[in-house]
Formats: sequence, C-alpha cells, structure tokens
Amino acid sequence: QVLLVESGGGQVQAGVSLRLSCAASGRTFSNFAMAWFRQAPGKEREFVGAIRMFSGSTDYADSAKGRFTVSRDNAKKTVYLQMNSLKPEDTAVYYCAAGSYNSGKYAYNSWGQGTQVTVSS
Repeated sequence: QVLLVESGGGQVQAGVSLRLSCAASGRTFSNFAMAWFRQAPGKEREFVGAIRMFSGSTDYADSAKGRFTVSRDNAKKTVYLQMNSLKPEDTAVYYCAAGSYNSGKYAYNSWGQGTQVTVSS
C-alpha cells in the first residue's frame, strides 16, 4: 500500500479548469496503476479516470472523456487530474486511488482522503 494525499480542490465557476494532484509516498510509485474517483452528495463513488503503470495508457468514464485528463509524473510520485470546462454536475469529493492493472482490470488497495471540488453556475 501507499499513502496518498490529494490537493488542488476548491470552489470554482462553471466553465473554468482545475488541476488536482495526488502525491504518493511509500513503495515504488511507478509500479502502481493510479486512478481518480469522485463521490457527489447522496451518490455512490464513481470512476473518473485511470492511468496504467509502465505503459501510461489511460481509461476514462464517459462523463470524463474529452474534458478530463489523467497524467502521472513518476519522478515526483504524483498523479494529476486536469479538469476542463467544469460543470456544476462535476461537484464532488475527488479521491485518488492506487493499485494494479492486470488482464484488463484495475484493482485498488490504497485511497486518499479526498479533496472537495465545488462548481457553481
């Protein structure tokens, strides 16, 4: 497992961009697949996007495609979520997760504490 700390959340107007960061500590960061999830009030936690270890290939939820980008900097042990053209429905607590990718499936065993993103219209 790794320790994950998210940052970069805040309250913004619709249409602007925001970049979240997730700093990892502990074991070798580059060996982990990393992902972002979010949980809106009264809703279950949902997948946003992920980036695989080694290849750096990415996967996204339909709601994130074209607006959100997941990237990673292995030297800094940090994963990012660039969010563009934010909408009020993007309001949620955003969580970073670390785990593995094998045979087409992700599995996560470490979670951050979350960072709040609030988008007003």
